[in-house]
Amino acid sequence: MAHPRPRTRPHTPPPSESPGFWPDAIEVGPRCLQVGDDLLASFAVVGYPREVHAGWLAPLLSYPGRVDVSLHIEPIDPTTATEGLRKQLARLESGRRHGAEHGRLLDPHVETATEDAYDLSARVARGEGRLFRLGLYLTVHASSEAQLVDEISALRSLTASLLLDAKPASYRTLQGWVTASLPMGLDLLAMTRTFDTSALSAAFPFTSPDLPPPDPTSAGAPAGVLYGYNLGSPSLVHWDRFALPNHNAVILGRSGAGKSYLVKLEALRSLYRGVEIAILDPEDEYRRLAHAVGGTHLALGADGVRLNPLELPVHTHPDGHRSAPADSLTRRALFLHTFLSVLFGTPLTADERALADHAITATYQRAGISADARTWTRPAPLLRDLRDTITTYGGDTARELAQRLHPYTDGAFQGLFAGPTTTRPDGHLVVFSLRDLADELKAVGTLLTLDAIWRRITHPAQRRPRLVIVDEAWLLMGDPAGAQFLFKAAKSARKHWAGLTVATQDVGDVLGTELGKAVIANAATQILLRQAPQAIDEITRTFSLSEGERQFLLSADTGQGLLCAGTQRVAFAAVASEAEHRLVTTDPAELATLPDDDTAHTDLDLSGDQDIDLTAV
Repeated sequence: MAHPRPRTRPHTPPPSESPGFWPDAIEVGPRCLQVGDDLLASFAVVGYPREVHAGWLAPLLSYPGRVDVSLHIEPIDPTTATEGLRKQLARLESGRRHGAEHGRLLDPHVETATEDAYDLSARVARGEGRLFRLGLYLTVHASSEAQLVDEISALRSLTASLLLDAKPASYRTLQGWVTASLPMGLDLLAMTRTFDTSALSAAFPFTSPDLPPPDPTSAGAPAGVLYGYNLGSPSLVHWDRFALPNHNAVILGRSGAGKSYLVKLEALRSLYRGVEIAILDPEDEYRRLAHAVGGTHLALGADGVRLNPLELPVHTHPDGHRSAPADSLTRRALFLHTFLSVLFGTPLTADERALADHAITATYQRAGISADARTWTRPAPLLRDLRDTITTYGGDTARELAQRLHPYTDGAFQGLFAGPTTTRPDGHLVVFSLRDLADELKAVGTLLTLDAIWRRITHPAQRRPRLVIVDEAWLLMGDPAGAQFLFKAAKSARKHWAGLTVATQDVGDVLGTELGKAVIANAATQILLRQAPQAIDEITRTFSLSEGERQFLLSADTGQGLLCAGTQRVAFAAVASEAEHRLVTTDPAELATLPDDDTAHTDLDLSGDQDIDLTAV
């Protein structure tokens, strides 16, 4: 029994002295050591595999229990190394010749050792490597004797699977604990093996399946969100996109892999942290989520939902006054040229562009809006007013332009532009649903949606962390205006404290275009879910996947994926609480069991104090 201090007179630190972290007592046994309430056993590795690969010690670090892994490295002087190799070669060669002279069969182990010794000696002589003494020691912890027996058995099974021969530090348990667990740099066991440079370098760095901890000094960035649990260790995957060089993310996976589920889960948990979110929803999958959290849901194409393309970007501040950027009128006029080109499906000619420019200015003047910023809060004119202004101009160009505007002002497609904007896209969560839009209005509806999102992001008086989510982005990439927005957002969102999330299942179209490659290159967070065999080769080349990662993505279950961020990669499985699952699931069988007013009874507190039950995982 060894005591760090007398038990009869325990040391009481003075008020100004901080208490230590030493245990009450240390009990030294022949095969285990009791340190306070913990039982531990130490092992020294005495046998190693003949060949090792990079990261060959990684399985030791992903052991599900508590285990200390310690490497003690001592360089060997080149002169001593050369002399030792010469003696070793002499012994091996002498044994081979003696056996040959007496007609004995060749020993394959001796032959292999001789070849390795010659190769190592040549590399050391050429200066291509050095020799080191390496001691590998392990200490396993437990809270009871029964648990310690189980932990020892599991650890020895793991080392045996790695072709490591781990021997217990019997009757030297205290020395084993000091060597393997305490940061003293003392090798009291001195059970070493000679390694060359290449074999030793394969053990560094220790590759861990866990992501690095967040920087405690970055208090200005919003806190990260929980993605799920780590498939390679007992830890959780908690990621902060706003702590990276850019805040963009790309999520790639085949249909049914869980892309929308993961996107909704991240959006919901980002709301807990005070991040504002705008979602471009082509399939109306986010309506229930928006209603549950008190967000704004705009179903473009539905009855009574209108967006006025001529409305100026006027923002209402908390104190009640309204303002707009200094160049709002000019920018709106320029946008309307793009709007008309997308609306008609063809670019405006030079004559049409000149006529439209005059008509746009005149239309705003008729509504009492001029270059004076004080007039910008007045009701904006409508698309019908622009058509009426164009008809006042004579000539074939004006008549043709007015006729092309007729279906959108008085015809079948007037519903979206028939009045002022009904619902302003404001709030902590704004969902733009495009499912109800007619095919002829998809492109222009997308343009208006993206314009509203970008104006809110770039407003200088409302800087706060934001996320822009584009679900099923392959639909948007087919439209020139949508493709241009994705490219601009991917390049510039970081400057406005915003992050772009692009989720798509059409991996081939994304990776086969310059736009798709630009979006991926500007995404610091890349998430790969289950992939189709037809796309896995392109995914492997683009993201430099290993063979193990390739096979994982081919066989991953729904919700499982690979989070890539620079050199950090971790396999995870998304996990949600019961309340979150009801809001984010898209399984038709589950949705059929939910009442129509299910979201009306969902009470979510966005203050950030949300508990997620992981016991069922």
